[in-house]
Parts: sequence; structure tokens; C-alpha cells
Amino acid sequence: MKKRILSALTLILAAIGMATAQEKVTLSAQIYGYKGDMVYFDCVQTPTIAQEFHTNPGEEHIYSFECEGLVCMTINGRTKVLLQPGDSLHVDINYEGKNIKVEYSGTERAVNNNRLIKGIDNLKRSLRYKSQLLGCVALDIKPKSRIEDSKALLEKANALIERSQASNEAKNYIMATTEYDVYMSFIEYPVMYESVRKLPVDSQEIGNYWNIMDGYVTRVDAESLSCPEYASLLIRYCFYMNEKAATEKGEKYKTPGVMEDMYKEIAAYYDGEQRDFLLYTLLRNFIMNGKEIERADVLYKEYLEKYNTSTFHKSILEMLLQ
Repeated sequence: MKKRILSALTLILAAIGMATAQEKVTLSAQIYGYKGDMVYFDCVQTPTIAQEFHTNPGEEHIYSFECEGLVCMTINGRTKVLLQPGDSLHVDINYEGKNIKVEYSGTERAVNNNRLIKGIDNLKRSLRYKSQLLGCVALDIKPKSRIEDSKALLEKANALIERSQASNEAKNYIMATTEYDVYMSFIEYPVMYESVRKLPVDSQEIGNYWNIMDGYVTRVDAESLSCPEYASLLIRYCFYMNEKAATEKGEKYKTPGVMEDMYKEIAAYYDGEQRDFLLYTLLRNFIMNGKEIERADVLYKEYLEKYNTSTFHKSILEMLLQ
């Protein structure tokens, strides 16, 4: 299976390189205090952009690649950096226990974009805003407090993003990740808290749970529709809205638990580029999991015939299924 996936990725890279006009990007990093044997650079948008190096404290690890739009890279799975075509970014990373200190240098746009990421991270720390919802349950943070904290994060993040010198593309991406934190807390945390702490949603002092997302407008910009976290939010929002509709009719709703049922519900709820992005994400994740891949074949054919709008999405799925 591993050989099959690696062969597919090689073909994907070749296909994408021929199909699009791309520009060079250079990412370099010097890392101190890291205990792992290898340093990993990975792109969250595509597995074809990745590199690894043997750990050597202070050595500059350099990776150049081509892309046609904004990409998010992770360094050792924890430190995120945003890069756009033509960018050159150097990152100094110091691991100090559980803390990671990061500094940037390079082209002005790349530095501004990533300082905004750092600014949002610092904002979360100043608000003591925890990213893991299960951790919040373990600490017995009440849903009312979590929702109030999430509203405060959204307001302050909006102001920070507005003042930033980051590019519009980076602002879109960072806003999408922020909305993931905020609105997943709105939708997911009350029911999670009820499940673990046995306090019914109606008794959590959060008002009407089914009105909690009133007024929310989903994002359609290209950067948000390349963000894995935002895909998770849109999928959960779909199930929430369908459960709300069923509840208003006095009907019971069962959240889809298998890939085929999730596919059908997402395809019926969304349209256009949002639908393409979410179905692609669902199929890609299922295929990359490497189990029962044949189950994706029928849905993949329907996806191409009815819903695909992106040649990039098509090329990746096509090669993964070869």
C-alpha cells in the first residue's frame, strides 16, 4: 500500500507541475532543543510538498518548491508557517520544554503573514484560550464560559487581523482557522459537555442551542477552501443545520457515521466550490487512510461527473486511486 501511495504522489507532482504556472518558494529553518531524530516539513494542502532532514542543532534546513497559491507548512507537526508564490522565509525555532519560541526573517510579505499567526497564538495565550475541547471538559470549563471566551477571541482576532500588514490571502486563511476554533466551540462543546458531564444542553445557560449559529455566513474564498480545519467546521455545520431542521419538525436525526452517508449529506447541503472542497477532503482523507479504498471508487466517479470544479482536486484523487 505504501508503495502504491508513493508512486501516486510522484505522478501527482508531475501532473500538477505540467498543469499550472507556479512560482518558487523557499523555506529554511534552524532548530534548537528539538529531541527528535528527524526534522519534518509538511504541507497541509498536498502531500506532494514535503521534506525531511536529520536533526542537527543549529544547522540550516532549506527546502525549495513551487506552488501557485498560498500553502500552509508545518515544521515537526506543530509550528505552522504560511507561504505564497515567490516567498522566502527563514524560521528560528527554540524548543524550551513544552514551549516553542519562533522568530521569522525573509521577504516582507512572508514575515508579515507569519507574524500574524504568532500574534493570534499570543492572543490565545493571553486569553488562556485552550484549543482542545476535551481538555476544556476535563477542566470543567462551563459551556457558557467557553462560548463567551470564544466570542472574545473572535472579536480580538478580527481587530488584530484588520490592523495587520499581512496579505489578504493570509488574512483569509488565518480567519478561517480562527472561525474553526470559535464556531466548533459553539456547535460541539455544549453536546460534548452534556455527554461527559451529564448536564443537559438546555441547562447550560447558553440560550437556545439551535439559535447559536444564527447569522453565520460560511466562507467561500479560495484560502478558506484550502484549510483543513475549515473543512471540519463546514462538515460539522452541515450536520448541525440538518439536525436543527429535523428537530424543528419533531423528527429524530442521526449524525452520519460512515463515509458514504457523510458524502450524501454534504453533497445535498452545499453547492459549487464549497461542495467540491468538502467532498474532495472527505474522499482524500478516506483514501489516504489506506483501508477499503475500493469503497471510494463509486463516489469518486459520481464526484467527477456531478461536483468537481477543481482540476487540482481531480488530479490528486485520480492519482491516489491508480
